[in-house]
Amino acid sequence: MFEGCRRPGLLQDVVVRKVSGNPDLARRFVVAALGGATVSVSGGLLALAAASASTRLPREVAGIRLPDSPLALAASNLARAASPAFLFNHCMRTFLFGALLAERDRVPYDQEMIFIAAGLHDLGLTRTYASAAQPFEVDGADAAKAFLVSRGVSEARAELVWNAIALHTSILVEHQPPQVGLVGDGAGADVFGSQLDTLAEERVRTIVRAFPRLSFNTEFRDLLVAHCQRKPFAQRGTWLDGFCRLHNPAVQYPDLESRLLSTRVGD
Repeated sequence: MFEGCRRPGLLQDVVVRKVSGNPDLARRFVVAALGGATVSVSGGLLALAAASASTRLPREVAGIRLPDSPLALAASNLARAASPAFLFNHCMRTFLFGALLAERDRVPYDQEMIFIAAGLHDLGLTRTYASAAQPFEVDGADAAKAFLVSRGVSEARAELVWNAIALHTSILVEHQPPQVGLVGDGAGADVFGSQLDTLAEERVRTIVRAFPRLSFNTEFRDLLVAHCQRKPFAQRGTWLDGFCRLHNPAVQYPDLESRLLSTRVGD
């Protein structure tokens, strides 16, 4: 009825015995350890524990420490729950590349808030956090700020995150304090390779090993196409304006020149 094996060489010997012969118990295991004390653990719980361990963030990558405060962990859990794996990994690489660029340029920054901003900066591309008409950058900024305010974060720190997300694709970020631009810098490095040639190759490779790209280029392209097709007018005047027009050939977009020449005021 029991098939047992002993695993030597551990701090304590552990006997793992699989229960056989009973269909109702086929996925349960008996673990005897700690001087003979016995506990019964289901296969499902073991799988859950393994999954939990596999989703923990590393403490440090490429010499950059990942914030592990309760607030930072809650933000990373939110990002992971809302995002496909390729997008979550992009958000983590965004923080790490931004941190390397900050190190290069000696930019001081609020590590916890910039980590949260990077982690949540693409929430607006997910159906859960997308509004009906706003650009995805503003949707993500609104969701992140609401998350922070609900947890008692000060207005000033929450606004830092809002600006870092809302402006991460905008040239207007250049008129903000340097730390606000780190999310955009990190995202640009990951999406387009911007400034990666100024960073140590081994540190870049270490980041990608820690958070693999998972076919990011095509997956992110497809995500942007889906966003544009759901909300064809949301990105007008942004970096995605032309992209959205290209992928919505049947949509009649406002034509600036026609509007300008046909406008009559006081005539």
